[in-house]
Amino acid sequence: MGKYIIEGQRKLRGEIDVQGSKNSALPILAATVLCKGVSVIHNCPRLLDIAATINILEHLGCKVKREGSTVIVDSTDITRYDIPENLMHEMRSSIIFLGAVLGRLGKANISTPGGCEIGLRPINLHLDAMEKFGVELEEGHGRLEFTAKNGLKAATITLSFPSVGATENIILAASTAVGTTVIINAAREPEISDLADFLNGCGARISGAGESTVVIEGVKSLSGTEHTVIPDRIAAATYMGAAAITQGSVTLRNIIPSHLGSVISVFEEMGCDISINGRNLTLVAPSRLQRVKTIRTMPYPGFPTDLQAPVMALTSVAKGTSVIIETIFENRFKHVGQLARLGAKIMVDGRTAVVEGVDRLTGAEVVSPDLRGGCALVLAGLSAKGTTVVDAINHIDRGYDGLEDVLSSMGANIKRVE
Repeated sequence: MGKYIIEGQRKLRGEIDVQGSKNSALPILAATVLCKGVSVIHNCPRLLDIAATINILEHLGCKVKREGSTVIVDSTDITRYDIPENLMHEMRSSIIFLGAVLGRLGKANISTPGGCEIGLRPINLHLDAMEKFGVELEEGHGRLEFTAKNGLKAATITLSFPSVGATENIILAASTAVGTTVIINAAREPEISDLADFLNGCGARISGAGESTVVIEGVKSLSGTEHTVIPDRIAAATYMGAAAITQGSVTLRNIIPSHLGSVISVFEEMGCDISINGRNLTLVAPSRLQRVKTIRTMPYPGFPTDLQAPVMALTSVAKGTSVIIETIFENRFKHVGQLARLGAKIMVDGRTAVVEGVDRLTGAEVVSPDLRGGCALVLAGLSAKGTTVVDAINHIDRGYDGLEDVLSSMGANIKRVE
């Protein structure tokens, strides 16, 4: 298990290209199971979660090859419909294979997913949706056995919460189901639109992706296609945060600024100057960040829960008191105690954190509790006086492609030690 050693208080400056979106690449790779033929996925980041996804694809019978940032999947000969527990437990989003395997083979055998322990991610929305398609479920010994004896039949499905994973699973299952499926209260994240664009390129008929109502007209079969994954908006905001917390500046190249709307407004409230030129964004930080009155995590287009922890690191050195309310996951403040070791003053009451900004943080040894919490500790370490050691960075490897290389290119003194 590796660690980062960070010498803080260096102003970071640079121009960087942002990796492909983790949260787009994962469902798109799962979607290749539906396609009879070869799919070529460009801008696919090198992440532990991507590696886990590839392992599942290969277990199912796909032939997978990586060439740089391109992953080539030949799903002509799918031979299995079961996913072993050890593969399911490598990442939280592994449940996304359910809709794809059911859509291709009419049956699936899985266990509950694993990944970061940031709180419950109930799969009941996924299970209820599959039942609407006519799928029968048998549960026993920690395994879930799904069977669609008469094939998948289209349905109108209303989600009680706009779950990204459930929306994606429904789209996958509906793409080759008989009839027209309608999703009401669908998730609106850009990654949903990216998945739909990939599937439409394969021959699917999906409209309304990115809106609250999505319509999928089932087709008999899908073929492979070539697709480029959208830029990762969470990684983009993380590098904005690295520049902001060190009083530096950064230009992000070839991103989609509209995906960062709620994030940009928070950075501007903290005193950052942000300019946009086409698909490029430049952030220039003030001499000291200002507090944010209130941040409330919400489904897109609201402020993303994945950025709650990194932005908390910024507010810990901002002038004034900030309030952060986490509405998505009930256990996503596990980084607070570690930030406190660096000198942050944070009080938590349930799902609300009150952050009193301090003049500066001081280096210490901390442990990454999860993916985004670990990233928050890295950002805090970049700002802190002295040496910060961030342990258990395998969590960070799940979502960031060469984080230390990107930060080093901006002038950070960060070393990876295995």
